[in-house]
Amino acid sequence: MDIEQLRDYCLTKPFTEEGFPFGPETLVFKVNGKLYLLTSLDTPQLQFNVKCDPSLAEELREQHPCVIPGFHMNKKHWNTIIVDGSVSNQQLKEWIDHSYELVLKSKKK
Repeated sequence: MDIEQLRDYCLTKPFTEEGFPFGPETLVFKVNGKLYLLTSLDTPQLQFNVKCDPSLAEELREQHPCVIPGFHMNKKHWNTIIVDGSVSNQQLKEWIDHSYELVLKSKKK
């Protein structure tokens, strides 16, 4: 997955908005005004932060070296995914979907 594929996938999600609230290097995707994915455009290797259920977040970090605690985020609820080819694009999309759904559900409460 590259940055364009990431962007295109996020924009398929209903009610998704993209923007640069933290400056021109950080692309952010929100649903209903709440962040569900952010990525730096200034890194040599694509990586992005996604929200994650806390118990699943820990499990993914143990199973996949490309998953680390969220950089500059609440480490209990966010993971940074380093796109290094060690997991499939389908798996990356599932993690994006999980983040999107968590944020979407939290807005409804």
